[in-house]
Amino acid sequence: MNLTEKDTQQLASKGISVAKLQAQLNDFRTGFPYLKLAGSAVKGNGIQQLNVADEDAAVARWRKYLVDGGDVQKFVPASGAASRMFKDLFSFVNGEADVPAEGSAPARLIADLDKLPFKAELDAATTRLYGMDARALADAARYKDLIGAIILPQGMNYGQLPKAMLTFHRYSDGSTRTSLEEQFAEGAQTAAVNGKVKVHFTVSANHRELFEKKIAEVKPKMEEKFGVTYDVTMSEQKPATDTVAATPENEPFRDNDGMIVFRPGGHGALIENLNDLDSTVVFIKNIDNVVPDSRRESTVRYKEIIAGELILIHDAIERYLLLLKGGQPTDADLAEMKRFVAEKLCILEPRLATMDKAELVQWLVKKFERPLRVCGMVRNEGEPGGGPYIAYNADGSASPQILESSQIDKNDAQAMGMMSHATHFNPVDLVCYLRDSNGGKFNLPEFVDPATGFISEKSLGGRELKALELPGLWNGAMSDWNTVFVEVPASTFNPVKTVNDLLRPVHQA
Repeated sequence: MNLTEKDTQQLASKGISVAKLQAQLNDFRTGFPYLKLAGSAVKGNGIQQLNVADEDAAVARWRKYLVDGGDVQKFVPASGAASRMFKDLFSFVNGEADVPAEGSAPARLIADLDKLPFKAELDAATTRLYGMDARALADAARYKDLIGAIILPQGMNYGQLPKAMLTFHRYSDGSTRTSLEEQFAEGAQTAAVNGKVKVHFTVSANHRELFEKKIAEVKPKMEEKFGVTYDVTMSEQKPATDTVAATPENEPFRDNDGMIVFRPGGHGALIENLNDLDSTVVFIKNIDNVVPDSRRESTVRYKEIIAGELILIHDAIERYLLLLKGGQPTDADLAEMKRFVAEKLCILEPRLATMDKAELVQWLVKKFERPLRVCGMVRNEGEPGGGPYIAYNADGSASPQILESSQIDKNDAQAMGMMSHATHFNPVDLVCYLRDSNGGKFNLPEFVDPATGFISEKSLGGRELKALELPGLWNGAMSDWNTVFVEVPASTFNPVKTVNDLLRPVHQA
């Protein structure tokens, strides 16, 4: 690879070393290995199903953590535009047909116009553009004008806005809330410490001003409604986490000006943003998985359950580390720790039976002294999402991991059998403990498995390129964490992947 002086200046401006560039190009050449599976995680083997007493104990522990002044923050990835939400609407507006096909997404949306939470905004847009409200426009069979008013820049421009800025819910008093505001509401009910709620949004640079303006507008109203104050921070994906694009020959892809093309490295890049937070406990949840106030009871309960379970598990780990580092664990203590590792953390380690006491203590300290996460898992009823598995690690042990289907070898009959028996999926509802036994922050990038990225095919200006995705935030970026899966009900998973999802009963306030 021959780099010009212009190349080295470009790399320096992004904070990317030549060695890192070379490593990424080598990833294109070698590809990424599939993960070896020990099995799919199911109830009783990798996924815990808590009974009512266990759930109540977890809730009580979480509430005590908050009352005692515990340190907690919400981390909400919110940098993407909502364009995929409106894919079907764009197809109709840009297509030849003037009438949407029966049963299509645009047709269903037009039929249920009055249920849209942003109906008032749409009426204002169509009145400004065409002198009539949305229903009148539909009655006049001006369907493309109507749909275009939702997604195009001259209308509401929803096709280019981030999801956080979109109106998700309309309440009986006529007020509306965006998904950003509903994240505020959920935080007030689950993560308030002494009346203060810390929320962090990851945003794209070109949307930051939008976020700042919206937060300034809605924050006082939400604080008054819920009786809390919000400490809101934002960050952007770091340029140093961008990845190089490659030609089909695995050389740096260059644009028409001869500059090396870099692309955002996917949500796995956000491990750096998470690492920058100075917080002990962090909730992670996607921006679009929110519900209105009247439907949040289940969400709040299970948010408290997984958070309380996190603290209970951390209590045990903290106690074990004190014994191990104090040098006085008894045989009974070590036997209890081994059971905890196997039954609670679901780590399989075939070498345990042959370790002497000194080796066992060293191994336990290494396994316990890691970031911890508890992840809600929903029974799979056809919704998309990564799945929970028990996967082998580089050291020969196996542990719970959240995998995407692209990480599983489709030519491996045994692996595909495990995949076919998977019962749950990951709704991206997790809570993390980010401090070590001394109260210091873990350096999260040290716990990433760099071999869990993947390569996709893209194009730029009509030319084919290869794109490199970093290990996903809740996938390989958290590979070397202690991970616990807890079953949560489907009622806690209500994402808005398409605009028509807003017509579902759960999103009708």
